[in-house]
Amino acid sequence: MGYFPAMHRVVVMVRPVQSTFELGCAVEVFGTQRAGVPQYYEFEVCTETPGPVPTTAGYAISVAKGLSALASADTVLIPGWMPVEAPLSARVRRALLQAHAHGARLVTICSGVFALARTGLLDGRSATTHWSRAAQLARDFPQVRVEPDMLYVDHGDVATSAGAGAGIDLCLHLVRQDHGAAHAALLARHMVLPPHREGGQVQYMPALSTADTVNGLLEWAGARLATPLSVSDMAAYLSISPRTLARRFTDQLGTSPGAWLLSRRVAEARTLLEETDLPVEAIAARVGLTSAVNLRRRFRAQVGTTPGGYRRAFRVP
Repeated sequence: MGYFPAMHRVVVMVRPVQSTFELGCAVEVFGTQRAGVPQYYEFEVCTETPGPVPTTAGYAISVAKGLSALASADTVLIPGWMPVEAPLSARVRRALLQAHAHGARLVTICSGVFALARTGLLDGRSATTHWSRAAQLARDFPQVRVEPDMLYVDHGDVATSAGAGAGIDLCLHLVRQDHGAAHAALLARHMVLPPHREGGQVQYMPALSTADTVNGLLEWAGARLATPLSVSDMAAYLSISPRTLARRFTDQLGTSPGAWLLSRRVAEARTLLEETDLPVEAIAARVGLTSAVNLRRRFRAQVGTTPGGYRRAFRVP
């Protein structure tokens, strides 16, 4: 007789008002049967109060299973938690902690991390969420090390993802961990998705603003990115010492003049990659990074991908 491995049981816990897309990310990876793709997962949905659960799409879904479904789960997935300020009920918190104690891994998509953080299981550990909520996560849960650039963070027993699309990245990563890269790649091909995306979510964040917060200096410097501008030049514009300039930047912007200048150059490079057909060498000269090699190095360090990869993803038609 052949050996048939036990099915891995994925239980998704939904709540009103449930995001249909974030739930759909889990369904597509773990709950959809496809011809020619082995099915290694059992998939189930539960909620605290069984019955109709309103969704962000305006219709309700009927959920028959209650929290007892979590007791036999191998993976518990929380596909969003809105509003993020919503507390965990004692029943939900207890069910999540018991599932974790029994060996289930707890996985969140996007805002679902706020629910997981309320269990205490992320204390002293790193986690991520959508870039627009990273600051709030860090503020509300200072014991959690927030990684705003990561698409996902996996500790084995708990895992968190960035925005909703990054939930698919995390789910495919878990499939790779469970059943190998070949099976994850096969599944990704059926979903018409890359098995793995380059970089983090910095590339999806809005570029930094050049708001006039340091006596007109930011606007002045932003207009001179193509020149060999230095921190000393910036200090001279305000007739202050570089040390005083550094103190003002720290107080008002939370960064150093050199780091701001580099970020501004990279932000301008992002705009040129999106809106022009200029070669990378020309863009490097326009933003004051002197060479394509230097631009590629700085760009990858700040954005998490190459200028070419960024242009392919974000070039305006």
